[in-house]
Amino acid sequence: MLDFDVQWVLVALPVAFALGWLASRFDLRQDKREARDAPRAYFKGLNLLLNEQQDKAIDAFIEAVQNDPDTAELHFALGNLFRRRGEFERAIRVHEHLLRRGDLKPAERDRAQYALAQDFMKAGLFDRAETAYLALEGTTFASEARLALLSLYERSRDWPRAVDMARKLEQAGIGSFASRLAHYECERAQEADAQGRPEEAEAALERARQSAPNAARPLLLTGQRQRSAGDPAAAVATWDVLRARHPLSFLLVADAYAQAALDAGRGAAASQALHDLLQTLPATELLQALQKLDDVDGTDTVPMLTSHLQRHPTLAAAQLLLAHPPERWGESGTAALRQAVARAARPLQRYRCAACGFEAQHYFWHCPGCLTWDSYPTQHLDAL
Repeated sequence: MLDFDVQWVLVALPVAFALGWLASRFDLRQDKREARDAPRAYFKGLNLLLNEQQDKAIDAFIEAVQNDPDTAELHFALGNLFRRRGEFERAIRVHEHLLRRGDLKPAERDRAQYALAQDFMKAGLFDRAETAYLALEGTTFASEARLALLSLYERSRDWPRAVDMARKLEQAGIGSFASRLAHYECERAQEADAQGRPEEAEAALERARQSAPNAARPLLLTGQRQRSAGDPAAAVATWDVLRARHPLSFLLVADAYAQAALDAGRGAAASQALHDLLQTLPATELLQALQKLDDVDGTDTVPMLTSHLQRHPTLAAAQLLLAHPPERWGESGTAALRQAVARAARPLQRYRCAACGFEAQHYFWHCPGCLTWDSYPTQHLDAL
């Protein structure tokens, strides 16, 4: 009996080995065939994508995913294609399918979560996008998610949460958000003032000044609040600091500065300050403010306007001179007005292609931009 069993074992072992070898060869050929088919479809899709044939590329990627449904990279490529084409629902389904897979590696799961959050953001599903981005806290995509959340909070004007997120980003070493923090606090101050909560507005402005001591907007808003509170002298003092530190931002309140100076009895000092600034910053806003100040004390502003218009022939300055009677312009003023009008009209003396918007000084029957025939109206831009 023992000899019989041993003989069967000796016969069965080679047979089992042969069957196993044949099965492995069959599986290997099958794997090779599937592996060959999947890359072929993938590279076909990539080639179509490079040739800007996105519809055919999507079909090729879908074929590749069907041949190898476990390949995450193909799903990512397909989902990104759907998002680029604006087919957000399909992109969402692809990335949600990835997340439901139990065999997905942690790194690929985080990547799929980030892609899904981008899908929601592009689709305008901001609540779901926020939830998806928050789920990335503690992952390698945490910084990108926080930046996206900051943009989302800005868009929704959720300033308290924007402040918290900006501070988290700073603490993580992403960069300095001092200027943004100052803007967020200024927005909160304006909202508080609009809702009749001046104490909260002042506290927000103080936080803005602490976040960015040299920022222009807190100074600008502080002066506006001081003027609204009936303290024009304090407003002038605050805006003097703004004028010294941020001349360009001062232009936003130049007219209000002139009126506050008049109300505070500081018209002469304000006029001198604005004249000094006009020498280095030839801006129409300063001319308007100076005209308001000079009209009170009876100073003739026409020579100042004419001189400015000769050096800077702009329509805004010309409009200020036109507010005075023509007999006061003089020959130099009239010539400066002509120069300003000619300069303003020059960019409008052009032809524009109706098909692509290409502009040219000469008329074209055949557009050099888009090669369309008869696409140029025969009138200049200023006549259309």
